[in-house]
Amino acid sequence: MPYLSFLGGAMNSSDLRESELSSEIDSSFEIEPDSEVDSNDGIGSNDKSDSSNEHELNNESGSNNESGSKNISQDHREQGKPCQKAGEAFAAFADTIAALRAPDGCPWDREQTHDSIAHNMIEEAYEAVDAIEKRDLKHLREELGDVLLQVVLQSQIAADAGEFDVADVCQDVNEKMIRRHPHVFGSAHASSANEVLDIWDKVKTGERNAANESLLNNAANEGLLDKEAKPEGLLDSVPVSFPALMQASKISRKAVSAGFEWDTVDDVWAKVEEEIAEFKQACAEGDPASKELEFGDVLFTLVNVARKEKIDPETALRATCRKFRDRWAFMEGAAWALGKHIEDLSMDELQELWDQAKRG
Repeated sequence: MPYLSFLGGAMNSSDLRESELSSEIDSSFEIEPDSEVDSNDGIGSNDKSDSSNEHELNNESGSNNESGSKNISQDHREQGKPCQKAGEAFAAFADTIAALRAPDGCPWDREQTHDSIAHNMIEEAYEAVDAIEKRDLKHLREELGDVLLQVVLQSQIAADAGEFDVADVCQDVNEKMIRRHPHVFGSAHASSANEVLDIWDKVKTGERNAANESLLNNAANEGLLDKEAKPEGLLDSVPVSFPALMQASKISRKAVSAGFEWDTVDDVWAKVEEEIAEFKQACAEGDPASKELEFGDVLFTLVNVARKEKIDPETALRATCRKFRDRWAFMEGAAWALGKHIEDLSMDELQELWDQAKRG
């Protein structure tokens, strides 16, 4: 199997290759053994080997191997035995997709491009989330398989074009997870989930800064500085295709990582009240564009309230939509039991059924 040798090695990160960008990042965010991590320095990668390829991550986690990645301890090996079976299954699946894309494979699969199936990635991800929220484990297993299909098929399309393959995808994300968990694979320390998120953001900032520095250096060498070179901005990594609430949440969190933050949640509530007043004023003036923008400001500020209160706004709104749907289904059933269509009920009758639904 073409992918089996790679996946077998995935149990031991010694087979990982270092990408050019990883090397740039690691040289800036190397974690010395037994050293304290300074938050001002950026907490970053520990998967870059030194000239002797024997740079130690920390006393407990073992030493770096030739690729600079942490050797997996015996305990982790014991815990990771199921991964070997998963690796074999994944290799077989990857080979199936490769066969479907082969000249003598499936005509439909051969015709697909990155763009033609891009929407499938979104659909399958949402169906998986739906199964999670419904606690439907049977369908979750199926939907996760469909998500995996999109990953492997997109990777095979890239492989057929000579761009990258699924092994590259696995290697890159494995290196990233090691790099962004220096509290596990290095000498950084994190005693809470919030501290882990802080470390993650600092490592990402370090990665972006390293990439920008590399870009500017290359541009300067080629005489393109101030012309075509444009460093990546803090918010550039947030896809504009994200759902609006999710995008607002991501943007806000990134701005906070740069120090742009209210001191307390009360300060955010004061801003919410200010934005609501501006929205009401826009409504009074009647300008559609102004009303839309001001209402967006209200929502964006409420997203920051949610962040302060450790609430995911996207999840919260989905829960409310699910609650409304459940109550509406109850109302429809109750109306049907009365021999009526819900559209034929008066507002008073609808309100009575709504109150019944709320009482459960």
